[in-house]
Amino acid sequence: MAREAIVIERVLPAPPETVFAAWGDAASLRAWMTPGTAHDASVEVDFRVGGRFRIVMHDAERDFAHHGEYLELDPPERILMTWISEWAPAGEQRTLLRVELERVGRSRTRLVLTHSELPEGPRYDGHARGWGEILEKLERAIAQGDDACR
Repeated sequence: MAREAIVIERVLPAPPETVFAAWGDAASLRAWMTPGTAHDASVEVDFRVGGRFRIVMHDAERDFAHHGEYLELDPPERILMTWISEWAPAGEQRTLLRVELERVGRSRTRLVLTHSELPEGPRYDGHARGWGEILEKLERAIAQGDDACR
C-alpha cells in the first residue's frame, strides 16, 4: 500500500534554466544531493529521456544508493524520473519523483518536488525530512554561487 505523496515547495534564487540544469549535472548533484549526515555523494548521470542515474550518498556509517530512469524532461519546467532506493525491501523500491519549476519574477524559481508511490513502512519514514534537507542544500549552493550549480 502506498502512502500519501511527499510534496515540498521552495523558492530558489535562480532562474528555472539554472535550477533545471542543476538536476542533470553530476558535479552539481554531488554538491547538494546529501541529506542529514551524508557528507558527499558519488554520481553518474545520463540526463536525457530514457537515460539513467545512480547516486550514492555517503555518511560516516554507511552508503545509501539510489538509481532510476528519466521518464520525462521538459526544460526548464519539469523532470519526471523513477527513484529506486537500493536498500529498500525487494518489490517496494520503485517510486516516482517529479520536479516542477516555475519562473517567479526575473530570476527566481518556484520548485515543487513530489515523491509518490512510496510504500508504507519505517524505511520510508525519513524521506520527507531528507528531501527537505536536500532542497535546503540546493538553495544554499545556488545562493552562494556554487560553480557546480551554474
